Amino acid sequence: MNDDEIRQMRISFSKLDERRTGLLDTPELDVLRDRVAEIRELAVEKMDDLISEASRRLMENGIEFHLAEDADEACRIIHESLDWDTVAKSKSNTLSEIGLSDYLRRKGVRVIETDLGDRILQLAGIKKPAHPVGPALHLGVSEIAGIVRDRLGVDISDDPYEIMAAVREDILSKIESCTTGVSGANSVAAHDGAAVIVHNEGNVGRLSLMDTHILVFGIDKFVPEIEDAVSVVKLETAYATGTGVPSYINVISGPSKTADIEKMLLRGMYGASRVIAVAVDNGRSSAYPEALLCIGCGSCIVSCPVYNAIGNRFGYRGYLGGRGVVMSSFLADRETAVESGLYMCTLCGLCTEKCPVGTPTSSLMEKLRRECNAAGLYHSSHLRVAERIRRRGSPL
Repeated sequence: MNDDEIRQMRISFSKLDERRTGLLDTPELDVLRDRVAEIRELAVEKMDDLISEASRRLMENGIEFHLAEDADEACRIIHESLDWDTVAKSKSNTLSEIGLSDYLRRKGVRVIETDLGDRILQLAGIKKPAHPVGPALHLGVSEIAGIVRDRLGVDISDDPYEIMAAVREDILSKIESCTTGVSGANSVAAHDGAAVIVHNEGNVGRLSLMDTHILVFGIDKFVPEIEDAVSVVKLETAYATGTGVPSYINVISGPSKTADIEKMLLRGMYGASRVIAVAVDNGRSSAYPEALLCIGCGSCIVSCPVYNAIGNRFGYRGYLGGRGVVMSSFLADRETAVESGLYMCTLCGLCTEKCPVGTPTSSLMEKLRRECNAAGLYHSSHLRVAERIRRRGSPL
């Protein structure tokens, strides 16, 4: 991000804070926060049991279930499930994490982003988002209009509605004959064998109606019951967008089906005749358990002084800020964590204070720093400062 993009990002963050004012301080949100914190703590504690139960229940519901050990395996499973050279994709940190778009492009498959913000970044050739829910928050209206005019060859003004209409028309024309939709999942109920997805644009609904719908999510997304999953996504929506509920909540618990002819079960009436769920481990089973409490709302980076100063250099792929740095040590390795900003963090603790479930990100950053230091992963300049303190009693 350059200085102008960081300034624009701060403006967008301020608008989000204004929208959330009042909503986050209600008694109802207090109750929901406590409930979701308990749900996430139990889910992380019982993760292996939930994976086992979910595997059974998803398959009972007619969903093909795969447990992918790493990113390569997840991408391979998805690629082998495709029957067309174009795939429609929705916004998903997990899909960003495994590098699905680049993987499919190397295999000759065209990926069309269907979220407005992600499609804008795709048209601009920008790899990393500014926020997990608002990928293009660091771009102003005039800049976005210029990108759309240049890449789509349309004559539009710097008007948000004209931008939206032009991008929507472009997306719909490109996915018209597409037979496979790939999306993430915000929360997955193990006992019910159902994935819950929230969205405001309506694009996930379109993807779920394609012949094949592929759901991809981390194993940390499992919770026990469908009621738990809905509670999680309600809290995520409040913190991520400043609204009480999203425009759409999709519950996917199997392929489209009907039993209206002699009670025979027939698949593929209107929606997908094939639903595939890919649960991704990719280091999560060895991660700090507390790092898996996150519900993905992005509230931590809105308040983070480091992120507000330097932008998305602080974080790893779609996982932004300190929590993203912590996760990068398990999703990739400790060297990646250092490169992603491990030593940029001030350890101020605002991320934890603003987190709806109290993810102790600053404590985890401190723990990871100790481990990296012990492994010899530190900046040489820090070593020189430490030596001056040891010899002179001062860093100067």
